[in-house]
Amino acid sequence: LTRFATGFGCRKKEKLFKKMPTLNLFTNIPVDAVTCSDILKDATKAVAKIIGKPESYVMILLNSGVPIAFAGTEEPAAYGELISIGGLGPGVNGKLSETISEILQIKLSIDSSRFYIKFYDSPRPFFGFNGSTF
Repeated sequence: LTRFATGFGCRKKEKLFKKMPTLNLFTNIPVDAVTCSDILKDATKAVAKIIGKPESYVMILLNSGVPIAFAGTEEPAAYGELISIGGLGPGVNGKLSETISEILQIKLSIDSSRFYIKFYDSPRPFFGFNGSTF
């Protein structure tokens, strides 16, 4: 499938590319390899399920041990950015925020009141993949 396909049979396939979600997480907690792997797996499943995409389209990045001050302290905290081509909105964003904060609470003991997440709905030409854009 190329991005130039316009035939009737390709319309359904093109819709698959409208929500390429990428979640970039930052935390001030050092994360060991096993915990990191668990977070990556859990977040991938959650993002795919909530946005309604196959896991094969989801990318998760975990940046641990990043200096973060939140509310004037360096207690455990996290920040996330979720970028997607469509698929975001008030209900979806709320569910994503709740689920990702639960994962961070369970895996890293980060209280949900010390976690921000920013949602970006990206236009297709502003998201690159496979040497081109969507």
